[in-house]
Amino acid sequence: MRNFEKPTRSVAVSTKAMAATSHPLATLTAITILQAGGNAMDAAIAACAVQCVVEPGSTGIGGDCFALYAPKGGADVIAYNGSGRTPKALTVEWFEERGLTEVPRQSPSAVTIPGAIDAWTRLHADHGRLPFAEVLAPAIRHAEEGYAITPRVHRDWVCEEALLSADKTAAEIFLPHGRAPRIGEVHRQTKLAATLRRIVAEGRDGFYKGMVAADMVDHLRSLGGLHTLDDFAAAKGEYVTPVTTTFRGHTVHECPPNGQGIIALLILNILSCFDNTLAPQSPDRLHLEIEATRLAYAARDAWIADPKQADIPIEDLLSADFARGLAEMIDLTRALTDLPDFEMPLHRDTVYISIVDEERNAVSFINSIFDSFGTGLVAPQSGIILHNRGQSFSLKRGHPNMIAPEKRPLHTIIPGMVTRNGRTDMSFGVMGGYYQALGHAHLISKVVDYGMDMQDAIDLPRLIPVGGKIPRVEAEHTIAPETVAELTRRGFEIVPADDPIGGAQVIRIDWENGTLTGASESRKDGIALGY
Repeated sequence: MRNFEKPTRSVAVSTKAMAATSHPLATLTAITILQAGGNAMDAAIAACAVQCVVEPGSTGIGGDCFALYAPKGGADVIAYNGSGRTPKALTVEWFEERGLTEVPRQSPSAVTIPGAIDAWTRLHADHGRLPFAEVLAPAIRHAEEGYAITPRVHRDWVCEEALLSADKTAAEIFLPHGRAPRIGEVHRQTKLAATLRRIVAEGRDGFYKGMVAADMVDHLRSLGGLHTLDDFAAAKGEYVTPVTTTFRGHTVHECPPNGQGIIALLILNILSCFDNTLAPQSPDRLHLEIEATRLAYAARDAWIADPKQADIPIEDLLSADFARGLAEMIDLTRALTDLPDFEMPLHRDTVYISIVDEERNAVSFINSIFDSFGTGLVAPQSGIILHNRGQSFSLKRGHPNMIAPEKRPLHTIIPGMVTRNGRTDMSFGVMGGYYQALGHAHLISKVVDYGMDMQDAIDLPRLIPVGGKIPRVEAEHTIAPETVAELTRRGFEIVPADDPIGGAQVIRIDWENGTLTGASESRKDGIALGY
């Protein structure tokens, strides 16, 4: 039960339908689409398109997309991988010849072919109900008529002023007065509106062929990129079989690699080796979550890659024996220092959307440009921000995730779904780059192990390991000082997080009462709403 004396928010509760996003206009759009006769898929795509306009630092049509879909609230969950591949001409030798040991952020080599629009058009054609023009109409309207800047959007925008100023088109569109728009100012993206109209008229070809594709390719090639029109025309996502694990009687579904969803399942499997009697924010429980994450992320960085170009031991990673072996390495009296070698990427930007409609179709939908404003490169005619997902590749020869032609990188964005007793229980997701796998496990364990209110679980103080073999942990300032002191005594190096860690949305179906309960991230601007 929520403590009403604390400055938090209540969960949203409704009977017919529910939407939860990280921006108020996106949530309102989803509700409007649902009330106009659209279904959960229509609402998710419409909300995401709006966020591509009003939350440009977090997502865009020049990014990637993953989705889980549970028709009629059943247990047979459908997964779609909308992540893009590298250009056919890009090889590891290209980087070696230039003396590069990592993929630079603000460079065309960080841009894989965006997969979001292919995913939207395919998912809408297969599972949507309303005309695509009606689905994208709210985003087009906000781009043309303008939208007011919200507080978290402003904060993230200001942090990238230097990046945006380095690209002429980015500066013209996103620094209209030589600076980031302030809270309450109105911003417009007319070029993006025209691009969205072209996609409405021409479908996926309006993005991957013709003027829009040529605009992106020409801009990338002018900066030294190896992208071609053929690379864009060949872009294609795919339906995939979800990976699952059972946690305390709940089946948790994730998209398979090249995403890191399997690592969320591995963390849950490690946690399931321990009882749930530890207090949820006690030093022992946080110690356990930190070490489970460090061990699981070591496995991730050793093996997760594009399954079309690497052998991934999925069954082994999900086996009870593997989780038990890792669990046995955890000592609650001291931090582990003997971990496998792995590279750890930084926090990244994403939007996550959860929708459940009147028929109980449930959509878990996530869209990303990776870093805030991606590469900071913007196609000059179409107004498309180009993501920097290629930075997730390794340039080490022989590594499963080594960059190669027509290859998808290890992906951080992961939608989640929980089923129980043959029906959908929760549609959920967590934003925040590599935090997402820990965030999934943290959210599910708090709700399932401790019966926590979903909003309370989201609002809990967060921490995340960032040091690899070094037991360094970033912690939000709301972690209790005595807890920080105890974790430090055990050998963890606790450092303040520069930014709020992650974000989350979740909707839960109460089949007995015929109601929906939703929660939305308090660290973002968004809300959960139902009717």
